[in-house]
Amino acid sequence: MDDLRRTFRDMTDETRMRPETVAAQALGRVDAETRAVIPPVHVATTFIRDPDNQYRAGYEYARDDNATVRHGEAVLTALEGGSDARLFSSGMAAAAAVFQALDAGSHVIAPRVMYWALARWLREIAPRWGLSVDFVDMDDLDAVRAAVRPETKLIWIETPGNPTWVVTDIAALASIAHDAGARVAADSTVATPVLTRPLEHGADIVMHSATKYLNGHSDVVAGALVTAQADDFWQRICTHRAQAGPILGPMEAAMLLRGMRTLYLRVDAACRGAAAIADHFSKHPKVSHVLYPGLADHPGHEMAARQMAGGFGGMLSIRVAGGEAAAIATAANVQIWKRATSLGGVESLIEHRASVEGAGSPAPPDMLRLSVGIENPVDLIEDLEQALAAG
Repeated sequence: MDDLRRTFRDMTDETRMRPETVAAQALGRVDAETRAVIPPVHVATTFIRDPDNQYRAGYEYARDDNATVRHGEAVLTALEGGSDARLFSSGMAAAAAVFQALDAGSHVIAPRVMYWALARWLREIAPRWGLSVDFVDMDDLDAVRAAVRPETKLIWIETPGNPTWVVTDIAALASIAHDAGARVAADSTVATPVLTRPLEHGADIVMHSATKYLNGHSDVVAGALVTAQADDFWQRICTHRAQAGPILGPMEAAMLLRGMRTLYLRVDAACRGAAAIADHFSKHPKVSHVLYPGLADHPGHEMAARQMAGGFGGMLSIRVAGGEAAAIATAANVQIWKRATSLGGVESLIEHRASVEGAGSPAPPDMLRLSVGIENPVDLIEDLEQALAAG
């Protein structure tokens, strides 16, 4: 595996292969036996030992490792500029692995605005692992500093933060964490490596719900972690995956590889569409407010402009002027947008998040979350227009 990753790292030298090409060609790997431009899918669950009882080919059992999974990990390592990566059976499995690698008694600082399922896990499950968690506003650096304790071992950030798209200063939080002897893990699902590479800003680990933009076709559930350094803490995470078994299946890994080939094209299209939609509805009489980092009135706009290269993402939220009932009615009347959970796919999705998340949700009751796909933005705007009028 080390030789494989070293070859990929050499191939991705900035003078030879840029990120768009890395993604499009999945690192340019050609199958050695057939010369196929698409890598084979390895589905074997067990492997032959050498006569002296060793595994020199590098594979022992599929719960621990898989060649197709390794290929996906190598692509993502290159795209994030990391040292190593691991794919998991879901984004939640990837995130939980980070927290489960901490010692009991560790203190964690997490954002108030974050993926609701992980926030619930931190509130309900993490204490059973002996972890204590404080939720703070991550765009308030003084609040973060005040939350740090001697036992603080991890600051978890999510930027932009779902569903109000709070933008977090990764470099500043990394400085706070490292001064306290803690690590920073960044959920960069929405930004993707196309727009932000958190390791370059000082984060120690990057997490992705690979179900979303990395795959991009709403047909794979997957998660990913990329590390800046393959240190002892990273080895704990790797050991957890090997022993607990939340590895991604080979067919899902192959589909994820396929999705990552068009990552740059899809994210670019989503950014352009989201920007057009945000601009249009920021002046709409039936929309009280548009939450999008690309708008000048967004509290995190200046930070996003510095930290997100090439666009502000494909996610935005709108607050409907008529309140909760009007917001729900608007979602009920769309024809092109799909009323569904998730984000980052080629199809545009709309959802009333307060209904989904329930009590304690940071989503205002009049808010709709929009995941912009790759459709023509004019069609999406016209569909929202008629839905707002009907609502």
